[in-house]
Formats: sequence, structure tokens, C-alpha cells
Amino acid sequence: MASKNVKWYKVLESKKDLPEGRVKTVTANHQGICLTHYKGKFSALDNRCPHQGGPLGEGSIENGMLRCPWHGWDFDPCTGLPPGGYDDGVKTFEVKEEGDAVFVGVEEEVEHEATISDIMVETMVNWGVNRVFGMVGHSNLGVADALRRKEEKGDLKFFGIRHEGAAAFAASAYGKLTGKPAACFTIAGPGATNLYTGLWDAKVDRAPLLALTGQVATQVVGTGNFQEVDLVNAFESVAPFNHRVEGASKHAELMSLAVKHAIINREVSHLTFPDDIQTQLPPKGERAQTPVGRMPSFSIASPKEAFDKAVDLLKSSKRPVIIVGHGARFNMEAIISFAESINAPVLTTFKGKGQIADSHPLGCGVLGRSGTPIASWFMNESDALLVIGASFSNHTGITPKKPTIQIDFDPLVLSKFHAIDVPLWGEISTTMAQLTDVLKGQMNTVDQRPEIEARTKIWKEEKAKRLLEDEGYGISSIAIFDSLTRFAPKNAIMCVDVGNNAYSFGRYFESEQHNFLMSGYLGSIGFALPASMGAFAAVGNSRPIVAVAGDGGLCQYLAEITTLVKYKMPVKLIVVNNGELGKISKEQRAGEFDVWKTDLHNPNFAEFAQSCGAWGSRVESKTDLEDAMKSLFEEKGPAVLEVMADVNLI
Repeated sequence: MASKNVKWYKVLESKKDLPEGRVKTVTANHQGICLTHYKGKFSALDNRCPHQGGPLGEGSIENGMLRCPWHGWDFDPCTGLPPGGYDDGVKTFEVKEEGDAVFVGVEEEVEHEATISDIMVETMVNWGVNRVFGMVGHSNLGVADALRRKEEKGDLKFFGIRHEGAAAFAASAYGKLTGKPAACFTIAGPGATNLYTGLWDAKVDRAPLLALTGQVATQVVGTGNFQEVDLVNAFESVAPFNHRVEGASKHAELMSLAVKHAIINREVSHLTFPDDIQTQLPPKGERAQTPVGRMPSFSIASPKEAFDKAVDLLKSSKRPVIIVGHGARFNMEAIISFAESINAPVLTTFKGKGQIADSHPLGCGVLGRSGTPIASWFMNESDALLVIGASFSNHTGITPKKPTIQIDFDPLVLSKFHAIDVPLWGEISTTMAQLTDVLKGQMNTVDQRPEIEARTKIWKEEKAKRLLEDEGYGISSIAIFDSLTRFAPKNAIMCVDVGNNAYSFGRYFESEQHNFLMSGYLGSIGFALPASMGAFAAVGNSRPIVAVAGDGGLCQYLAEITTLVKYKMPVKLIVVNNGELGKISKEQRAGEFDVWKTDLHNPNFAEFAQSCGAWGSRVESKTDLEDAMKSLFEEKGPAVLEVMADVNLI
């Protein structure tokens, strides 16, 4: 007779589904069951071997005994007892047959009691980390279960990806776009090490990110266990906040500090969870934490001496120029208003592209290798530079020969590469408000708008000439991005890869209300497609998302097109296919090397997209480009346009 608290679950519709002498894994509620059929009797055993956790339902009956598939230990297929009088038997469950069906009785589950993982995940969500990219596996199942519970309550969204590197890039892109951390989540060993490149991308571009990794059980740490990697040491260089969760840790505090470090320092934080710790109960009385009372105000004004020096330099300037980087992306309204009050052209770094519209009377486009001659001309003609949220990379090429004021919230970024006339430390919006207030009516600058209009006209005429170039080997980059300028939604988030496609994108695409996401200081190929997933996690369907990748970069994470389809991410992906690592070929020629090993063998990307369930189309002729681009943006779901490009017309 069944116990009162047993609940019955149908595990076989027909007895024929499990022939005599066979075993099978079934599930009754959340309980894994090894169902056996031996000597005409159906029996149910705990599916987990008590030694190594092997799945007994994947074993076999040999010589009248159920044999574990992992290490060959035997158990009676009906009673679960081992031979030889040992006491390491397997728990059994009641079985009943009704007609042709088989049922297993499992005790009703008691109400779930919060584990260490639950406490830490709830704390993470309380701090605003509610987007997770990752892969569930055998060494992170306890944390995964806590994430599942939060997602079922609507407090969190988990995106299962195809490669952990894509998870890290997606989380990095999310941090770059929003200024808030997302999490990436992996198993121990190779899953965790696959994160490394994306974590470095976040670190060097100052994007907040939280990495959560599984780890082998505490008792086997240091023994060379399967998939054991010392993850704390492995992540030491990339994650300043980097700890292993222990049973006696202050779990909620540990997670609070991990997120706080990521936000304030704009850095990577890493926590690794040993397998056995994940499902343990926390110390009595421990509760999830919130950020209430834990975060300071960031409205920090600049020191008076440096501020006064900056004011004096600007007052003496007749042709000031403002250069904004990615670090100023949340302060552009105040910066543009200030620029308008002093008639100053506004240039951007490549990472800052789109922060002022190219159509704005003071907008001069991108400065540097991916930039326009308009931007470099105004920098060279200036008598003072006001550089805001930019880091003076070689790629941007900000001249050290002009009197310069640099504003940044991070004092380590100020004067990082060379001496600056006025390094001005302060929160950007606060500092801009101060400058606007103090300099109102105090400057006598040249109105440079007519010059900007004239230089823009010259550049447009030059682009019109380049649009006519056609050598018969594919579509030119300028034609691709001229078409994209006309068809892409004016408020789209643009995700950029690395290579010649990126240089041409920066130079030829004309931005309006766009945001741009790219792998800046790391310059990692393959960034665009995973970044589009991070962008979708941030904005959902509220804004269009466009990714532009070269054929070399896209192949690194090509399988993530299935992720776009799975989560109905309406990303529009443009593949510039020239059959070559074109930027590397160009560098080989410039260095007087032979062009070697840069040619590529590609799939038909459009057909690949179709096989994944996305819309896909290939365009080979410039005359067909307009219709193809129009069709791409008419699609409602994920869509891939493959453009066969001329590697030489960039």
C-alpha cells in the first residue's frame, strides 16, 4: 500500500516501451528514475549511482545485475542492493501498473528551501543584474536551478548560447551599451576558459561584467579531477574581484561586492562555485542583500585649480574643438548644448561614433584610421582641444601638439599616454554643467559652422566619385555602407566587427541617432554577432539592431545565428564576404611581406542562415544591392544579408 504522501507519475505509456532485460531513464516530477524490466517485473531505482553519480538508466543488466555505465558497479535490478553484503545500495520507489501503463510513486516535494545559490542569485538580481548569457552543464547545475527559479518568476532572463565566448562578448556589449553589468555563466574547465577573450574585451573597454563559473567539488580540488582548472588563479589578471564561493562564505555580501566592484570600477568580477557548495543551505539567518545604502553618489565636481585652468584655456581659444569618446556616451545632450554655445565642432572616436549625428551642423564624424577627412581637418585647424571620455588611442590619433583639456571620471585615464595641459578629473555631466555655467557669455569664438558645411560638401563629392568605382570583382564597401545609411533605421544599435569592414563602416556610414558597439582596445574578431545578442538583451524589441561582420569574423561564432532564431531576436546581420582576411592581406603588403594564408573558404552564409530558420539572401551585383537591402529591413525576424564584396575597394 502506497504511503499517503506519495504521488504517482506515469513513466511508460506502454510496457512495450521497455522490453524484458532492459533499463531506461525516466523522470517522475523532478526525480530521475532508473526503470528496470527484469523477470517480468518493473522496478524503479534512483537513477544516480551512489559512488560517482553515474546515470544507472544508461547502464545494462549483465548476469542478472544492473551495471553502472560509469564504473561497472553492480546492483540488483529490482531491490537496488549490491552483491557481497555492501551497504551502498540504491534507493527504490514504488511501482504500479494500470492497464498497459507503468507508474512510479514519488514522495511529494517539500517546499523548496533557499540554497547558497538562491541567496546569491537573488542578491545579484536585487543589484540589477537580470540578464545572463551562458550554457548549463554538469558542474553548474545548482546555480542553474537558482537562475531557473528567478526566470520563472519573471525576475531574470537567461539566454542559452552555443559557445561560451559568445556569452562573454554579449555580456560585454550589454555593459558597453547600458553601463550596467550582465552575467555570463559557464561550467568549470573549458567552459570557463572559453570566456577569457570576451572578459578581456570588457576589461580593456571598461565595461562592467559579472562572470559566474562552476567548479569541481571542494573535496577534489587540487587532485587533478576531470575538468579541474584553478579558475581563481586563471582569472586573476582579468578580474580584479575574483573569488571562490565557500560553504562558510558571507554569500550575499560576496555577491554584493562582486556587482559593486563591476559597476564602480567598470571592471570584470568573477565568482566560481564548487559543485557541492551550490545546493548547500546557507548559514542560518542569511538573507539576500540589496544595493540600498551601498552605493555613493557619482556627482563629483572637478578640483578648483584644474577647473580654473581649463576655463582660462577655453576663454583664450578662438577655434576650440571637442572630441568625445565612448566614455561620454551618457552625457551627449549636455556636451552638444555646450558645443552649440561656443560654436565648437564635435569629433568622435570610432567607439564614440553616433554620439552626435553626422547631419548636425557641428558634427564632423569620426577621427582617426576609421574616420573622415572632415574630422582630421578641424583638429589640425584648432587652437584648443576639449577631449571628453576618450583615451587617446593610436587608432584615434588625437594630436599631442595642441593645447588640450581632458575630462574623465577615472583619474588613471587622465594623461595616460602623455602629458595633458589640463587633466580635469570629475564626473562628466557635473563638469559640463560647471563649464556651461561659468563660460556663458565669456567666450569669443569663431563660428565654424560654415567651414563644417564646406568640408562636408567636399567629402560628399569625394564619396560620390568613389561610389562609381567598380572593378568587376564584387561590390565596393562604400556602396554597401551608402546603401546601409539609407535603409537602416535611424535609431538602430549598430554592432561592428573587426577588419576592413569596420574601417569602411566608420568612414562611410552616416549616423543619426545610432549607438555603436565594437571591440575597441582588444580589437577582437568575431564580436559583432554576439554583441547583437547583448544589445537585444538590453533593449528587446524597442530598438532595431544591426550587426555588420566580415566573413572571417562571422565564422568564429556562426552558430549563434541559431540563438537569434531561438529567442526571436530580430537582428539584421550584414556579412561582407570578400573571401579573405582583407585587413591582414593589406598589412602584409604594407610591410613588404608576401600575402600568405589569408584566403578563406566560406559557406554560403545566406543558405546557412536559412538552414537555421532565419531569413537569408545573397547579393552579388551592385545593381541588386538596393532591393536586397530593402528586403533585409522589411523582414520582421532575424535576417542575414550576404554581400559579395571586392576586397580591394574599401
